[in-house]
Amino acid sequence: MTPTRLYRFIARAEAVTWALLLGGMFLKYVTNTTELGVRIGGMIHGAVFIAYCLTTVLVALDQRWPVKQTLLGLVAAVPPFATVPFEIHAERRGLLASTWRLSTEEPRGPLERIAAWVIRKPLQGLLTGLVAVGVLFGLALLAGPPVG
Repeated sequence: MTPTRLYRFIARAEAVTWALLLGGMFLKYVTNTTELGVRIGGMIHGAVFIAYCLTTVLVALDQRWPVKQTLLGLVAAVPPFATVPFEIHAERRGLLASTWRLSTEEPRGPLERIAAWVIRKPLQGLLTGLVAVGVLFGLALLAGPPVG
């Protein structure tokens, strides 16, 4: 999977989970019919939100995004559906390549070493990513639901 395809997939998945959560909020707060949509949509969205943020950092490290672009990518996860326009913006600006730089290039620094390991060992990287999402999701559950 290329950086472009991975980022496009996760950005769109994050937008879809926003739609699930907003649909659940409509059912809960507007129609007063059920809270189930918020519980399910919220959990799915939370996990995909974390995966999107981790993917943004991985791609940013590999593609050497400027800090400003990396922060914009992370902030794009907050407003509903903003990950898709950011992904389009990133592709148009040449921030997404068709190959992983760190698959062959020597990493510089500890963060790039971690990113290179994830990229060079895709199965272990995927499993590590899933564990990271699970741990961060668990910590978020311990912290409690968003206040608002």
